[in-house]
Amino acid sequence: MNKEFIVSEITNAMREKDKVRLSILRMVKNEIDIKEKESGEALSDEDVVATFKKVLKQTGETLEGSIKAGTDAERTALLQSQIDILTGYLPKQTTGDELVAIIDGVLAENGFSEKRDMGKAIGLVVAATGGNCDKAEVAKIIGSRLG
Repeated sequence: MNKEFIVSEITNAMREKDKVRLSILRMVKNEIDIKEKESGEALSDEDVVATFKKVLKQTGETLEGSIKAGTDAERTALLQSQIDILTGYLPKQTTGDELVAIIDGVLAENGFSEKRDMGKAIGLVVAATGGNCDKAEVAKIIGSRLG
């Protein structure tokens, strides 16, 4: 996924008059533009995906705050729609048995058995999944396996 793809998706959203998708994609593109301006060079595909994840995380936090504050249902529905749209663009998350198998493999291959190895193990699992996993879930599973 690259910036040109996002620009074409923005164009498609404008043609389809999909205001929700258009607004969230513009937000992502704005973040990409900011990062490119700061670094002075075009972002890699991995950086674009990381930007999507950053916007997804921010939108999720806003949604949680909206739910806790008890704001109107329309805003909550809009935020949930934006999260669904962003999730649709991201690579599939590694979860469940597949994630457990990767974690067990990393622990076995590296001989990790103590809590002090947790940070290294999490880093290796995240790298093995290409960053497509819930780090909190990874930490929880690894924590339950290390003594």
